[in-house]
Amino acid sequence: MRLFLLLTALVLFINCTDKYAEYKKIPEYITNPSATNAAYYEAYDQTLKLWDVSFEELYITTTNGIAHVIVSDPKHGEPVVLLHGMNASSTMWYPNIGSLSKNHRVFAIDFILEPGKSYLYNDIESVEKVTDWYEEVLYVLELDSYHLIGASRGGWLAVNIALENQNKIKSLILLSPAQTFTWIKPSMDLLKNIVTLLASEEKQIEQSLESMSNNVGNISDVYLKQYKLGLEKESENKFITSMTPFSNEELKSLQMPVLVLIGDDDMINKNRTVEIANLLPRGKGEVIQNAGHFLSIDQAETVNEKMLTFLNDRP
Repeated sequence: MRLFLLLTALVLFINCTDKYAEYKKIPEYITNPSATNAAYYEAYDQTLKLWDVSFEELYITTTNGIAHVIVSDPKHGEPVVLLHGMNASSTMWYPNIGSLSKNHRVFAIDFILEPGKSYLYNDIESVEKVTDWYEEVLYVLELDSYHLIGASRGGWLAVNIALENQNKIKSLILLSPAQTFTWIKPSMDLLKNIVTLLASEEKQIEQSLESMSNNVGNISDVYLKQYKLGLEKESENKFITSMTPFSNEELKSLQMPVLVLIGDDDMINKNRTVEIANLLPRGKGEVIQNAGHFLSIDQAETVNEKMLTFLNDRP
């Protein structure tokens, strides 16, 4: 009896000291998946082995489904929230998580409408509802003040969130944000992506990656396997047409420090993006050399250094 009471007290103590304890239970869609999902989740977990920091996975029930969030220590570090690129899932941050987690507690959220470990069961009808969903997740995580980093489509979503939460976001980092500062201009790489729609699926992926990255060889084979399996999954990938550049008035209303990084061979952004970023009240834009759209992988060391310097300069 005494042992039982001690164990009970220990469990209660752990739950009291861990405010996210109730979100660590793995849901049935993960433990008992379909064959297709099982292969994808296995590949996802294999990619997580590339993370060189300790982490825990949370499954947060929201109005529209379950949000999967990867949380990395240190527990008392200033919060940083990561929004991944389209179809990339939170595992895309494997080259960056070690640096970001040195002094910050990092929360990587799988977008519920794309491949990842989040699970949709109520449709999201508008971009405004997407923002509401992220805000719901951040509310449950009890993040009243945080830094926000978004890549590609995640960059556009990050600005959308920032415009609605000026008082909560301490700083904003945008890595080659899509359709955020300017329209995507036609280019040979964009043309290649359109042409590959007529090619085989494997060829499509290969040519798409080549147009997005300056060195596809830098991308881990483990992550590529997961990425390709994700593209085979049914996805609620919508609102693409709603992703239009923000107005100058909207962008200049951002009062937090903003860092914008693009690659010098970026299919999505050109120098105009940097010029606009430098006109923001507390904005700074830079071009990363020898990098494509996937600059966080192409030049991970440089991007990590610039992100850390920017974050550490914040009060």
